[in-house]
Amino acid sequence: MSSFTMYTTPWCGYCHRLKSQLDREGIAYDIVDIEQHPDAAAIVESANDGNQTVPTLVYADGTAQTNPSVAQVKQKLASLAV
Repeated sequence: MSSFTMYTTPWCGYCHRLKSQLDREGIAYDIVDIEQHPDAAAIVESANDGNQTVPTLVYADGTAQTNPSVAQVKQKLASLAV
């Protein structure tokens, strides 16, 4: 079961780095390529003042993080588990 959705593009180096760190930590997530899903690009824009900045992570509580570190992701997931 995934903990959040990561909005990404195939060419984003920051996205690739975060994905590999999350995989190493065993953290489950869903991926959506905003270039393939225009409706997803709108979600990213709404979280980033109109910008298509990736990676953008959206959690079950509706909050978002843009280009977070794996430590920030773990901290957010811990706060959601309460």
